[in-house]
Amino acid sequence: MREMIKMVVVLTVLSAFSGGLLAAIKNNTAERIENQKLTFVKGPAIKQIFAGAANDPLADRFKVADGNEERDVFVGLLDGGKAVIMESFGKGYGGDVGVMVGIDTASETIVGIAVTTHAETPGMGARAKEDPAFAAQFKGKSIEKPIQVTGDGGEINAISGATVTSRAVTNAATSVAEMYKRLKPEIQEKVQAFNK
Repeated sequence: MREMIKMVVVLTVLSAFSGGLLAAIKNNTAERIENQKLTFVKGPAIKQIFAGAANDPLADRFKVADGNEERDVFVGLLDGGKAVIMESFGKGYGGDVGVMVGIDTASETIVGIAVTTHAETPGMGARAKEDPAFAAQFKGKSIEKPIQVTGDGGEINAISGATVTSRAVTNAATSVAEMYKRLKPEIQEKVQAFNK
């Protein structure tokens, strides 16, 4: 009995030590991981959407509270004014599809979209990230109504053989539009701090 109690105490101490060590590692690497995501995952998409911006949209960003979550908002100073980019996810064939969506704050239209992450089939759904013609369809669309593929009554032509992925992207774009409308007063107030 005494041996069993000793073993339980040793296992408890080892488990507590291991858990504490893992928590410390997670806390110490969280900022580095976020910077890597920003540089290699979100950054290229943001630069693609805000090509020709007069500022550095990766540096000009802020967070807004959305219920229990904090959303990153990236600001771009474009020829015609100011725009913001936010990210959302849609359910694709292989899992979640991450999409960055740029919105012009004056006209409330989409400036552009770019896929950041996906696990879609190469050569099929993966084309959502690689095909500029697919992404170009979103430019200029109003955020006032849901963005949908033509099969669902919308104006976006789905990628051939990848309707599920195309729907994931349109759903993510609609989600960002809804987020923007919901958080508009706070976003517009913070965007004013970024001068042209």
